[in-house]
Parts: sequence; C-alpha cells; structure tokens
Amino acid sequence: MAVKAGWQGRFFEDFEVGDEYRHPLGRTVTQQDNIWFTLLTQNAAAVHFDAHYAGKTEFARPLVNSCLTLALVTGQSVMDVSYNVFANLGWDEVRLPHPVFEGDTVYSRSTVLETRESKSRPNLGVVTVATEGFNQDAVVVCCFRRTLLVYRRGMAPDREPPVPGTAA
Repeated sequence: MAVKAGWQGRFFEDFEVGDEYRHPLGRTVTQQDNIWFTLLTQNAAAVHFDAHYAGKTEFARPLVNSCLTLALVTGQSVMDVSYNVFANLGWDEVRLPHPVFEGDTVYSRSTVLETRESKSRPNLGVVTVATEGFNQDAVVVCCFRRTLLVYRRGMAPDREPPVPGTAA
C-alpha cells in the first residue's frame, strides 16, 4: 500500500499575479448559523435574530450578519489562498454590496493581485488577493482585498500528524 500525500496548499512560490482560484465549496447559511454567530459576537442588531422585527424592515426577513458573511467568504478561500499562512496582515476595501439572507448559498473566488518577498522574513512572502463572495444567483454579496504572509516551500512547520502503529 502506498501512502499518498493530500493537498498541501499553495506556498509563496505557487502564487502568480492574475491567477484566479474558484473556491470549490459553497455554503448555505441557515437560520441557526445566523442567530448563533450574531449572539456569539454580542451583536444586538435585532434585524439578525428577531424575525418579527426584521419582517417590518424593507427586507421583510432577517439579514445574515455581515461579519458572518465576511468570515464565511474568507474561510472558503483558505484551501486555495491561506492554507500555508503565517499571518493575515489585513483586509482592505471590504464591501457588502448585496444582503445575504437565511437560505442563501454563498460561493467565492479569489484573484492574485500582488506577490513580493518579505523584506524582514526570508522564509515568507507577501501575497495580496481580491476575493469575491456571491450568492446562488451570481450576485456579489461581499468583496475585499486581503494581504497575508505565506510560507515559502520547505519553510512551513511540519504538518504530519502522529500515525498509530508507527515509531515516533
């Protein structure tokens, strides 16, 4: 039996300006997701968790917490963009041009905008991407620029988990 390595993510050397990554996982946002995230983060805006109140707004139903939308779209990009991250440096130009509602499915994609070597850390590179999240109707619901420090190939910490029955 051969042991085959799984996806190791992109390292700094793998990013090329202009590349687009269509992140493979969509996620349908549920009422439970929205209420849990809103209350967990102590967001007191009733439009996120009080359906009776939200029904009286121009949306006529609860809005998904915008921070949940941002976190979801960022999370969807991790396998392609930041699996080998050392640190996020920032999110810029965050925009939420269309609301997300409970029951919407969110998808995302990222485009590499810039890469450069780190001036202070030779084991890392700086990558900037533009990421868009969009719903099942292909309407953009979230977009931002994210800059991160990514490990160079061969410089990341060892990810190998312990395997039962093998010597340590």
